[in-house]
Amino acid sequence: MTTRPEPDPVATSDGSGGPASSGGEGVVARSSGRLRRRWAAGQPAVGVWSMLADPFVAELLGACDADYVVLDLQHGAATWADLPMLCQAMRAAGRAPLVRVPWNEPVHVMRALDCGAAGVVVPLVDSAEDARSAVRACAFPPAGERSWGPMWGDVRADGALPPAQQDADVLCVVMVETRAGVDAVAEIAAVPGVDAVYVGPNDLALGCGHGRATYRDSAAVDALLQQVLDACRSAGTVAGLHCSDTEMAAHWAGRGYGMVTTATDTTVLRHGLDAAFAEVAGRFDR
Repeated sequence: MTTRPEPDPVATSDGSGGPASSGGEGVVARSSGRLRRRWAAGQPAVGVWSMLADPFVAELLGACDADYVVLDLQHGAATWADLPMLCQAMRAAGRAPLVRVPWNEPVHVMRALDCGAAGVVVPLVDSAEDARSAVRACAFPPAGERSWGPMWGDVRADGALPPAQQDADVLCVVMVETRAGVDAVAEIAAVPGVDAVYVGPNDLALGCGHGRATYRDSAAVDALLQQVLDACRSAGTVAGLHCSDTEMAAHWAGRGYGMVTTATDTTVLRHGLDAAFAEVAGRFDR
């Protein structure tokens, strides 16, 4: 349930020594605003997930027509040392990514935002207090506890926007993927400042005793995903889901999920190579 202020449209200077910039016109604001506009229109945001730590791949992803791109620092190849470079590569394509941080620690959230993320995806949120911790790390005082440290303040016009402007632009997405998280999902979804509750269905099934089952072969897993969706609807918060394919994304978007990830860069690369060499096999003796 988001309660952040609307971006200030008036050009301001924050007095930090960084350049002035008109509110809402930075790459972060444009990237997060794309999701917010779709949600406001009742349309799902469709995204892509990145496991790779390559700036060429990052720029390609940034230029694609996805509504959002998530850089995965929890299970992906990228490290904190890679993140500034990857954010810069996406920025060249006019995009600021979401970043899945490794853990729900304020220092991780703040570092991702300092590097240029449009928002964070915070894993393993099991309670309303966990969600409040993530929200506080996304906002400067007095709204939160984010530390001021504009990494790009001397580099670009939107590198040191006023604190309230940055608070308004950032997205805070929390992940529910355990039994404890599902049990507390109504309270989690109602935390002010949470923009979306995102489900990791693999961890959710494992954590709830269903192994590697999916909604396709388990009514219990289907019910868990529906429980999260119902809680988000009641709270007025977007429900998000990590999907294995476009069919899954279309199915759950049709049921009401507003944030669906449909592709992962490593999978796209593998499928592209398989298709290319299937064509090669038809033309050459292999």
